Amino acid sequence: VQLQASGGGLVQAGGSLRLSCAFSGRTFRDYSVAWFRQTLGKEREFVAAIRRSVSNTYYADSVKGRFTISRDNTKNTVYLQMNSLNPDDTAVYSCAASSRIILSNLRVSSGYEFWGQGTEVTVSS
Repeated sequence: VQLQASGGGLVQAGGSLRLSCAFSGRTFRDYSVAWFRQTLGKEREFVAAIRRSVSNTYYADSVKGRFTISRDNTKNTVYLQMNSLNPDDTAVYSCAASSRIILSNLRVSSGYEFWGQGTEVTVSS
């Protein structure tokens, strides 16, 4: 499995960005996909996840109502629409995938077998 994250950049507070995670190598719909973020000196933080098959979505409290995760099974891509961005959202965002992860582990980074490289998001005040 290969994951390619893109869409990061510099945006002013209050602005929006859409991240993409392109998936290849296996059957995309068999995989749950999540976004995590990390800043220097801090642990990796769960952002959002979307399950395989049922496409149920899950969010960290810090982004609920502002971020939306979605998947397009025809394009093998997961999106993270980020609105009302603030400087606290500044981080490197990475996508991860798993075909085996269970519901209780969706927010846990160690539950994902495959990771893409990060894409950097910087929100200026």
